[in-house]
Amino acid sequence: MSTSTAADGTSARWDVAYEWKAVALLALAFGTVGLDRMVLAPLFPFMMKDLHLTYQDLGNIVGILGVFWGLSAFLMGGLSDRLGRKRVLVPCIIAFSLLSWLSGVATGLLSLLVIRSVMGLAEGAVASTGVAVCTEASYPPRRGVNQGIFQCVFALLGSALAPIIATQMLGFTTWRNVFLIAGVPGLLVALGIALVIREPATIGKKAEGVARGSLKEAFKHRNVGLGMITLVCAMTGVFVMGAMMPTYLVDFLKLTPTQMGFVSSAIGFGGFLGQFGLPAISDLIGRKMAVVGAFVLAAMFLWAFAHTGSASLPLLFVLLFGAALFNFGALAVIAGPLAAEAAPVGQIALVAGMVIGAGEVFGGGVAPSIAGAIAQTYGLQYILYFALSGQVLGLLLSVFLKETSPRKTTAAEAAVSAAAVV
Repeated sequence: MSTSTAADGTSARWDVAYEWKAVALLALAFGTVGLDRMVLAPLFPFMMKDLHLTYQDLGNIVGILGVFWGLSAFLMGGLSDRLGRKRVLVPCIIAFSLLSWLSGVATGLLSLLVIRSVMGLAEGAVASTGVAVCTEASYPPRRGVNQGIFQCVFALLGSALAPIIATQMLGFTTWRNVFLIAGVPGLLVALGIALVIREPATIGKKAEGVARGSLKEAFKHRNVGLGMITLVCAMTGVFVMGAMMPTYLVDFLKLTPTQMGFVSSAIGFGGFLGQFGLPAISDLIGRKMAVVGAFVLAAMFLWAFAHTGSASLPLLFVLLFGAALFNFGALAVIAGPLAAEAAPVGQIALVAGMVIGAGEVFGGGVAPSIAGAIAQTYGLQYILYFALSGQVLGLLLSVFLKETSPRKTTAAEAAVSAAAVV
């Protein structure tokens, strides 16, 4: 059982048991978000034939979900700060689980666009509200590692296991049934969250006497505006790779569906390790250094992958694994602890929603649509250079971030105090 310091300066016990239950449930919730969202990409080469779709259609289907995800992250995050976490999380998890089934009964492009846009509204709320719940449940020195646990299952289920599961299931069923099965786990997770998650003291009647920051005040912290832009850069890489990679591997590198599933899974396994490991490392080395280093290494691995052919599947896997590890890692630090630590009192979900919302609308929404247009007009190989440009721009901007890690800022304050005494 950890201890913390209460508002009156006394030592208070930290409920570690609740902390781990909350983080575990949030991880499962975000994992089901990843599965329902990302299973579309490995199924798309087969959906193209039945529904007569194009590369541009793929970019638009992925993009419209990202746009509505971003809008929802901003609006629903702020709403959960006022109404309560469970009142937002539970119905939204149920909604996107049911919408996964509807994706399997789609009859064409228009129905897919409508279904995936509504799914984005439900999933975006889970992202921003989840960051807030994880922050509130976490002992401050463990914020980074807990945010990493919360976010990493998205990559594990959505990008690592979804291509393998989907391509294996296609051996005995249709792509429509894969969507149906993918929606089931979320219903169970919604029940667990309804039973376990607690509301913070800043919600509803509990919030009397708690001063809330304004939207203008939130933007006074440098990391809010910078976080929004750098997350766009990180998500450009993540979702261009996630949305277009299966089609790139099958149509450009001429891999078989099984080979494609193996190589594509590197995005998820690398992303899982990055989303778990980098926020934890950022607790020690600082948020800024973690993000800067991640962008550098993500760009190096992605450039090498773009210049590698189909002769060696293990090499393709390793390079894509590295690119995803550091790209997802940067995303996790920016969207999680960096955003939460820049928020005024009572507005963690709102600020997280602003940062995630910007990243999703442009990086997860507009970027895949642009990538689809690039693939349709110039060729699939050029989408990798578009993703690479996001990493380079993110690197240039991240050097201006302000350090917010509790361990780093506490150490800096202690050094200043010691100097003042001397």
